[in-house]
Amino acid sequence: MEVLMPEPQIYVERTLAIIKPDVINKEEEIEDLILRSGFHIIQKRKLQLSPEQCSNFYAEQFGKVFFPNLTAYMSSGPIVAMVLARNNAVSYWKELLGPSNSLRARITHPHSLRAFYGTDELRNGLHGSLSISSAEKEIRFIFPEAILEPIPTGQRARDYLNLYVKPTLLAGLSALCKEKPADPMVCAVSQWLL
Repeated sequence: MEVLMPEPQIYVERTLAIIKPDVINKEEEIEDLILRSGFHIIQKRKLQLSPEQCSNFYAEQFGKVFFPNLTAYMSSGPIVAMVLARNNAVSYWKELLGPSNSLRARITHPHSLRAFYGTDELRNGLHGSLSISSAEKEIRFIFPEAILEPIPTGQRARDYLNLYVKPTLLAGLSALCKEKPADPMVCAVSQWLL
């Protein structure tokens, strides 16, 4: 009898996705597309932002001509915010969304979510973080209780692996090599169930 174990998942990158007020009735359909595209929905929340909260959320857009319309649009009804996770989550989500202008998306990226769900330049149906740093900031804004640890890169990542992961793996593998159980499958299954 073969025991099938699920492959371990390590989500190294997260991004924020928002289903905007005018397409919230397509929530289940959009979530299904997200999941079929290899994302995992880590957190989900339905809420309605006030105009002030929208102004704070889109503070980087302040001063642009469309800013008042954007905050009015985003506060016009409930939204669904989700933390999506997968490898390269930010870039994959941006690719799935397509250009922010839905009219342009229909021409250049006809299979993108914004081409399908958006109606114009402003009402593009969905939001996505532009970078890892903006994703962290936006996730903290919408999910203040979220714990986001910085992802180590470069030398910090190598140091972390050498200090914490490799010694643990070495100790575990050494222990396995020193003692051969009578029935490895029973031993593995019993250890898994404990």
